[in-house]
Amino acid sequence: MYAVFQLAGFQFRAEEGSVLRVPKQEAAVGTKVDLTDVLLVKDGETTTIGTPTVDGAKIEAEVVSNGLADKVLVFKFKRRTKYRRTQGHRQPYSEIKIKKIVSPQA
Repeated sequence: MYAVFQLAGFQFRAEEGSVLRVPKQEAAVGTKVDLTDVLLVKDGETTTIGTPTVDGAKIEAEVVSNGLADKVLVFKFKRRTKYRRTQGHRQPYSEIKIKKIVSPQA
């Protein structure tokens, strides 16, 4: 059984027991999070596709950790003008563990 859900403008494929790295969630470590924007649920032979979301479906997850991704360097350069700028960025993320996928058929 797996589900596709939307979170912060991104789509993720979730299976029970998997750990996903998603954009930062305002939740402490160990907090349970319910994800309700479920776009698709595949349960064995049956596939339920939402319009745009599946009614009655949700994903129960738990925040495992919060952190910062690897640094991305942004370098600007213009030739012959001595113009050079370097800037770094670390995107915050949350790791969530999928506990249970609740489908509308169950």
